[in-house]
Amino acid sequence: MATTSDELLHRVTAPTGNEAPAVDVPGVAGSGARELAVAPELAGIEDPRKVAPADARELTRVLLARLATLEEGTREYSYVRGTLIELNLSLVRFAIRRLGNRQEPDEDLIQVGSVGLIKAIDRFDPDYGAEFTTFALPTILGEIRRHFRDTTWAVHVPRRMQELRIDLAKARDVLVQRLGRAPTVRELSEHLDLAEEEVIEGLAAANGHTAGSLDSPAIEGEEEASPLAQRLGLEDTRFATIENLVVLKPLIAALPERDRLILSMRFGEELTQSQIGARLGLSQMHVSRLLSRTLRKLREDLTTTA
Repeated sequence: MATTSDELLHRVTAPTGNEAPAVDVPGVAGSGARELAVAPELAGIEDPRKVAPADARELTRVLLARLATLEEGTREYSYVRGTLIELNLSLVRFAIRRLGNRQEPDEDLIQVGSVGLIKAIDRFDPDYGAEFTTFALPTILGEIRRHFRDTTWAVHVPRRMQELRIDLAKARDVLVQRLGRAPTVRELSEHLDLAEEEVIEGLAAANGHTAGSLDSPAIEGEEEASPLAQRLGLEDTRFATIENLVVLKPLIAALPERDRLILSMRFGEELTQSQIGARLGLSQMHVSRLLSRTLRKLREDLTTTA
């Protein structure tokens, strides 16, 4: 049966102590006579996560004051603390919605935000006079942002670049609305009062946030459904060979006739130095010196040309 606001407020103001009714509460972890003696206002609440926000706020105020009087590590302390976490999970969901659309699953973000909620419960001081939601929301948001910063980047980049990526995304949204088109680097730099080099660096760093999978399927509408890895082109190293030959051709043409002949017999006919020497009437040692000199000159001329 649903619990009304009047019933909740009545339980909140009800006297506490060991004389409280020992009623087992279905749906509340660790519930029983001992726990309800500590928090009798929870009697009849089947699931703290389904309590209305206004009622959860009032219950949270009372339970936080109760938690401050309990000894940490006891069963009663754990019961009240666990109930506070369940009562305020809506704060975690609100924080996730406030941060906008994310690629991370909601289940993961709820776990991260719950860590921030637990920290807020442990650190909150009821005597300070502030509302718990005012204290807890920044703590939850900070925990989720820390998760984005430290674990969701495919490539590690400096924190300054991570923050610049967020600023660039916000600036781009503003300028798109204002200009009716995607902004240029100059327009982004003027809007953020940054140098164009910084904007370019930030845009490049943003590419490191997510990485595409080589196993990703073809884009919808394409005829071939093969993975991306099978559709990527490979570098053809033969193009470099062609470029070198084009550059070498005039350099070889400028060599003396004997040097060109030696190169042709050595690398064209693939003769040994002894065979070349026998044809030209030279010693093998002399052919070796001539060949080394020619190759050295070609390397120097090729480097100079490049």
